[in-house]
Amino acid sequence: MNILDYIIILTYLIGFILLGFLFKKNETSKDYFLGGNSLGWFPLSLSTMATQLSAISFISAPAFVGLKMGGGLKWLTFEMAVPIAMIFIMLVVIPPLFRAGIVSIYEYAERRFDYSTRMILSIVFQINRALSTGVMVYAIAFILQAVLNLDFSITILIISVITIIYSWQGGMKAVVWGDAIQMIILFIGLIVCLIYGWTNLSQTVETISFDPSRLQVIDFNWGIGEGEEYGLFPMIIGGLFLYISYYGCDQTQAQRMLSAKNEGTIKKLLLANGLLRFPVVLIYCLMGLIIGELVMSTPEFLTDMQNLTAKHFPEEFAKSGIKADLMMPVFILNYLPHGLIGLLMVGIMSAAMSSLSSTINSLSAVTVEDILKRQGMVNDGNYIQYSRYMVVFWGVICIGAAFLFGGSNNPVIEIINAIGSVFYGPVLATFVLAIFSRKISSMGMKIGIILSVLFNLVFSKTMQEIIGFDPGVSVFWIWLNFTGFFFAVIIAYIVSYFVPEEQKDETKLERPKFTLADFLCKESYILFGFFVLILVLCAYLPNILS
Repeated sequence: MNILDYIIILTYLIGFILLGFLFKKNETSKDYFLGGNSLGWFPLSLSTMATQLSAISFISAPAFVGLKMGGGLKWLTFEMAVPIAMIFIMLVVIPPLFRAGIVSIYEYAERRFDYSTRMILSIVFQINRALSTGVMVYAIAFILQAVLNLDFSITILIISVITIIYSWQGGMKAVVWGDAIQMIILFIGLIVCLIYGWTNLSQTVETISFDPSRLQVIDFNWGIGEGEEYGLFPMIIGGLFLYISYYGCDQTQAQRMLSAKNEGTIKKLLLANGLLRFPVVLIYCLMGLIIGELVMSTPEFLTDMQNLTAKHFPEEFAKSGIKADLMMPVFILNYLPHGLIGLLMVGIMSAAMSSLSSTINSLSAVTVEDILKRQGMVNDGNYIQYSRYMVVFWGVICIGAAFLFGGSNNPVIEIINAIGSVFYGPVLATFVLAIFSRKISSMGMKIGIILSVLFNLVFSKTMQEIIGFDPGVSVFWIWLNFTGFFFAVIIAYIVSYFVPEEQKDETKLERPKFTLADFLCKESYILFGFFVLILVLCAYLPNILS
């Protein structure tokens, strides 16, 4: 890197500090955490995508496609369930939450069940999101360390401190508009890498021929057994439960929808996410395919990856010779001209900061609403003050989680999905039962949540590798979203049958009534049609690229 690259990075960081001051006027909880319900669909849709398509996608998804053993374009199957999930969220999950007029979505669980149920969900969210974000911060610190040759601790602080400053000052408006800007920068960075990757590969080899095993997208299996983890059926079924829970029942994403002007805005932003996520991920995957082939065709590229692996990951070097997640940092450093290196660094930092800002804002919201306000520690006079304290607090916690997972040899994208999938199913079950069922007792729901989470923790293959525990049976992480939901519902009904409770006054809760006509709206037709288009494209993609 040279002075031009550093000027670009410095300008970007200063700009985001100023962004917080631009939106510093916040007077109430709905101002600070919901943007005063004044945000439109365009910035909210970009913010929603930026939160999910983080720097992890920039680093680990291309590495999975291009280099990881057993990887390839099958990662695209993970996106197939998104359009269908958007239909269910916009018509079933979000409307009751939006009409409830709440800041923390877990307040809805208290109105239906009790405060302890709300606290369980809130704590599950806080643990899940803090750990997952710590993995993301680690990944970004890692890539910046490799490219900028800075100390690991300094790279973490560069990302975290700037993010905490503008999130602390500007609240949800700064977070959403910051995410929108960062998503645009990230997308530009993707296009740059795709173009330069293809140009360099074309100049390196006379005839470009990709490994046929990496071109296969659809594999008709149930994801049972070694090497069959990314089968079509588990990725659609497990992915459906994952995305419904993530977008509809996770405070990080649901808070954006609660910030919308009205329900029409929510439909538009969910429609935009359902249509735009797949093209962006397709670019990620094509980029990984191209740059992975460049690695295999260029001895110098492979040597640089081996040297960095030996320096930073000696255990991984002894095991496989290279760390696949190093592919993108080495490419950026060696194959892009100055100026564009700075732009790509900004793009990666943008992805990291968007995810981190969303997380600490949402964690602060549930802490203030579910604990401090509920216990009488916060009132209208000190609400903003305590909210900003919590932004700093959770920023520090996420930094600590980054160091906790810093030494893991697992691909970071699998760690994040493994952590989230342990919790998403039980959380979704809680909200679905809260909305639709009058037979579930609060005791039944709590036991259902706890036991289903424990089941997922014990039998998650990736979590077993992380904590070093092997009971002899393991489940690929994508299935955990389904198993968690299934067992939480079954256990909740069984316990509620034996331990019923008197019906609560639920007059404040809207119980939606659905007809077939409700689902036959234009958004449903568009999203279902796009789902079919994705299936057809993925079926023919190997032929198109071969």
